[in-house]
Amino acid sequence: MEAKKKKIRIRGLRKRWLINAIGPILVVALLGVAVFSVSIANYYYGGMRSGLEAKAREATGAFNTYAMNSYNEFYQTAYSYTETFEDKDKLELQFIGSNGRILVSTLSGVTSGLSPGTVDISEALTQNEIGYYMGEDPATGQSIMAVSAPLEFDGRVVGCMRYVTAMDRVNRQLLISILVAVLVALVALAMVYFSNMVFINNVVAPVAEVTETAKRISGGSYGIQLENHYQDEIGELIDSINDMSTKIGQSEKVKSEFISSVSHELRTPLTAINGWGETLLEGDEDPEELRRGVGIILKESKRLTSMVEELLDFSRMEDGRFTLRVEQADIQAEFEDTIFTYQALLRQEGITLNYDGGDQVIDPIPGDPERLKQVFCNVLDNAAKHGGSGKRIDTAIRKEQSVVVLTVRDYGPGIPEEELPFVKQKFYKGSSKARGSGIGLAVCDEIIRLHNGEFSIDNAAGGGAIVTIVLPAEE
Repeated sequence: MEAKKKKIRIRGLRKRWLINAIGPILVVALLGVAVFSVSIANYYYGGMRSGLEAKAREATGAFNTYAMNSYNEFYQTAYSYTETFEDKDKLELQFIGSNGRILVSTLSGVTSGLSPGTVDISEALTQNEIGYYMGEDPATGQSIMAVSAPLEFDGRVVGCMRYVTAMDRVNRQLLISILVAVLVALVALAMVYFSNMVFINNVVAPVAEVTETAKRISGGSYGIQLENHYQDEIGELIDSINDMSTKIGQSEKVKSEFISSVSHELRTPLTAINGWGETLLEGDEDPEELRRGVGIILKESKRLTSMVEELLDFSRMEDGRFTLRVEQADIQAEFEDTIFTYQALLRQEGITLNYDGGDQVIDPIPGDPERLKQVFCNVLDNAAKHGGSGKRIDTAIRKEQSVVVLTVRDYGPGIPEEELPFVKQKFYKGSSKARGSGIGLAVCDEIIRLHNGEFSIDNAAGGGAIVTIVLPAEE
């Protein structure tokens, strides 16, 4: 069924392409053949007419001057002319009387006495000028061309000299010329058609295949790949589609893993809260057990709240509702408060948190204090979670020209080099087995970006990872 749809789509593209590409060429070819036919007909017929008129004008001039001595000699002289006429095999020479009948001709036994009645004769007899006729001979039905020139005696028209030629040979030659033109046009159209078919097979068919693949990707077949046999723009398009498919597949995989991870992360504190809630509800109200259970419930509730806040921030970030409340923030005080808060917490886990504030006092900078503190907490939490095995975390803040630079370094195993470019991407957790949603660093990166700052994560010299935050110190 899918192959049939693809075939129909290609056929539709082929039809549309051929109509748009060959249609105009066909119209031009038809117009060209028509113009050529008219031109060649005018050339042949015009040449014949000019030749006959010149011949008739020359002959009647000589006849009127030298042969028309008297009206009584007209017939005898006309007869002599027809007998000695040299072009009998090509033309018929007729002498027409004033009544329009043929007096004598080179075909004496055939046409003499007939009255052709064509316009060329009437023009010569009544208007005293050379007349022209092309059409069917009234007597024989043959296609002819005729030219009649008036003959004068004593200032009046006494008859006319008429040259008649058959058009069969000329029409045949004209037809051959037109057929050759049509054949040339057909050959040209055939070449255009086959060149377009080659183009369709090389372009339209791959585009149709790409379109079908794109539809499959949009339908949920993420990660499928097209074979690329092209080195041109089609090849680039296929590479782009394949890259898009790969990235969408990876994104869907990461998203599925994120949903699974978040579900697990949410379930863990909820399970602890529910379990201790039931334990305390059914217990014997031992003060020590009560204090321990309430402490666990509070700890897990805070962790659950933190995860929900991260998810809400991510949702706002995705739909463009993530905004800042900018004011003059004491960045040094906010950072130190976070350090002092975490020092006590990390000390319980055996991790030493060092702080280097330098000797300089950093003036307030434009920013959102709550969002910046959220970044500091997240970075310190990640340092403890992923680099806590080094049992030491160093932090520092300093002013450099027009920016404030904050660093957080741990002494853990660091980040695999191949994972460094992706650690700030949403949902990315890499090879880390530590708990988390995978969106905390993406939120931090967005917050710093909205502050027109820079948020970078690298491996530190000597081991461990280092996070560097650069914030502008002025508007």
